[in-house]
Amino acid sequence: MSTITSAKTSCYHCGSECSDSTWQIEDKTFCCVGCQSVFQILSKNNLCNYYHYNDSPGETQKRVKAHFEYLDEPSIVSQLIDYSDKDITVVTFYIPAIHCSSCLWLLEHLYKIESSVVNSRIDFLKKEVTITFRHANFTLRQLVELLASISYEPSISLQDVVKEKKNSVNRQLIKKIAVAGFCMGNVMLFSFPEYLGLSSIEAQFKNLFGWLNLAFAIPVTFYCATDYFKSAWAGLKNRLINLDAPLALIVAVLFLRTYYEILTHSGPGFTDTLSGLVFLLLMGKWVKQRSYHHLSFQRDYRSYFPVAVTVLRDGKEKPVAISELVVGERMLIHNNEIIPADSILLKGEGYFDFSFVTGESAPVRKVLGEIVYAGGRQMGEAVEMEVIKPVSQSYLTKLWNNEAFDEKREKIIGFNDRIAKYFSLVVFAIAFGSAAFWIFSENTDKAWAAFTAVLIVACPCVLALSTPFTLSAVLGIFDKNGFYLKNTDAVEQLAKINTMVFDKTGTITSPDSVNLRFQGDLTGHEAILTASLCRNSNHPLSREIVKWVKNSQFLDVTEYKELVGQGISGFIEGHEVLLGNAAFVSSGIAKTDSSTVHIRIDGEYKGFFLFKQEWRDGLEALLETVSKKYPLHLISGDNETDRAVLGVVFPPSTPMLFKQSPQEKLNYISHLQQAGKKVMMLGDGLNDAGALKQSDLGVSVSDDINNFNPACDAILEGDSLPKLPKFIKQAQDAIRTIKMSFVISASYNLIGVYFAVQGTLSPLTAAVLMPSSTITIIAFTSFATHYFAKKNQLK
Repeated sequence: MSTITSAKTSCYHCGSECSDSTWQIEDKTFCCVGCQSVFQILSKNNLCNYYHYNDSPGETQKRVKAHFEYLDEPSIVSQLIDYSDKDITVVTFYIPAIHCSSCLWLLEHLYKIESSVVNSRIDFLKKEVTITFRHANFTLRQLVELLASISYEPSISLQDVVKEKKNSVNRQLIKKIAVAGFCMGNVMLFSFPEYLGLSSIEAQFKNLFGWLNLAFAIPVTFYCATDYFKSAWAGLKNRLINLDAPLALIVAVLFLRTYYEILTHSGPGFTDTLSGLVFLLLMGKWVKQRSYHHLSFQRDYRSYFPVAVTVLRDGKEKPVAISELVVGERMLIHNNEIIPADSILLKGEGYFDFSFVTGESAPVRKVLGEIVYAGGRQMGEAVEMEVIKPVSQSYLTKLWNNEAFDEKREKIIGFNDRIAKYFSLVVFAIAFGSAAFWIFSENTDKAWAAFTAVLIVACPCVLALSTPFTLSAVLGIFDKNGFYLKNTDAVEQLAKINTMVFDKTGTITSPDSVNLRFQGDLTGHEAILTASLCRNSNHPLSREIVKWVKNSQFLDVTEYKELVGQGISGFIEGHEVLLGNAAFVSSGIAKTDSSTVHIRIDGEYKGFFLFKQEWRDGLEALLETVSKKYPLHLISGDNETDRAVLGVVFPPSTPMLFKQSPQEKLNYISHLQQAGKKVMMLGDGLNDAGALKQSDLGVSVSDDINNFNPACDAILEGDSLPKLPKFIKQAQDAIRTIKMSFVISASYNLIGVYFAVQGTLSPLTAAVLMPSSTITIIAFTSFATHYFAKKNQLK
């Protein structure tokens, strides 16, 4: 039972001062009944470890209770959720209150408070939480009220607030820049008597100006520079010295020394240096964010989906780039294709695999008129769907960077990450060492000057900037050339690969140059049956058969099935139709000298299609170039009839494996990795998903079919395949650029530190020189990246 006492203490939950009446439970004191209620919820669900990660981590509950009645309106709920089916709903919220490790811990354990919550995943930098919950007995409104009750109320608007937050300007940073700039300008004004040697004439104002400068130093230190203190403290609590630690230390030292000098009238202090340093640091952060934001958002969702989707216009099928897909468009989705936008099922029997979204691989049946969310993969016959939401607003746009698809790999440790942990330690050692030297030399003034100058001139901004700026610039260059990498880590992986594995059909073969002929007995109606069945598959050979039949009228298919690497089957107007390899059709026919697709209708063998596949333009030159540097391998699900031809195209020593199942392809990649190889796998994304995911860099080669697969690390347009050596060289040059930028930065720091340790470099001069290295690195990385792009013929 809680009691009311009169005491002044800190709230156990939020840390606020309890100046009036307080609420107590056992020995815990709270500032309001709201904070007490949050503690009771956590205590009831055995979640009091929340308070072990930070002291008073929560937010005060002294506010008017929000009203969430509008979340009972279905039309509003439909605009907020990411995905929903008969059992679960997925929603992403922007939560401004996320600020520390306690927040992460509590939000990840929501399922302990409410059993309907399946899981929750937090993006700390974006302050977003994605929650999956069972909606049978738990509504979206109840979820929001639960979050609000534990002091994590989401910021909700009908403007799709999560996406707006990603693209919005960092207003908090701009406010801090404005305050720091205002304070710096006034401090410079009040410091003019010191700068111009007029202090003796204006002696009567010296103390007044000193106190005014100190007043301006307070908001600069305790508001503008707070992020550096928080970051440094968070690192220290985890026994880690990060790159913000020396910055936080120098700000603290400058403020304390200023406070001491003005209080004791022993000097003018360093308010001008302090305010100038913080202003320049914040401006550097803003420039970095703007530069990185610009480069990142050049690569919007359209960059990740260069392939097309088939739409129906005027009764004809036409491939259309996904970026051109509009609401109201009618799409034809083949077997194994992903739905690119939220749509309504209009025709056909839909069985959709939502494992990319929910983790459940069992297909979900959808009926006509039912909404199908983006990200589902059709597992049966071709279906017709009408787009109801733009691609940019669909759940599919999040799939590419879904962390679930990266679980197999360890975190890539980049060049900067490897040296950053030593950088701050060296800076601290030099700063404290130089200060100690001058103190023992009985020169306190030079000790302070050397200590502060070393910390400023050795600013770690360059280390934090060079890698993301260089690699994101490379991504932009790749995008323009039809090569779409998942993220900057993939650039480093590309630079490290030393083995290449190629698939055959759809990867090194050209889908636009296939010589097809039929041997057997096939009537006109049977040809229509064959084309109608093939229309449901997105396999390259099925598409060629549809073109060969030259029929614009297709019949409905029921009980459609597709066995990867074997064939397809279904019923059309009561006729059973099977197409595939000889074993699948059970034709008993001998092997032929080319790729074949056999046909059986109503149990009667009708013949087979012969495919003479042509290689992609520039393939021989490509293989000749890459074979000089990398061992090549070929693994294919087709038969061995093309071995002799491939033996001419590939180097004689190339291992070639045929009739490989998807699992055997994956195992082959795994064996190469166990031998210490860094493997790049190039496949067509149809039956190579496992091998693409297993490889160190999985590249899906695409032409005009929507076979996007999050298992791959990159999408390469078929026409850009000959540029592959240039892409690899550009990635390697990017790593060289990063290392060269570090050498430039280290040279700058060594020269600056040489003068700083002697006490001859004033902190103000160091603060002015510090951003010059950042500007130099930005200019160098930009020039070098584009120079190498021009050299590698990537414009």
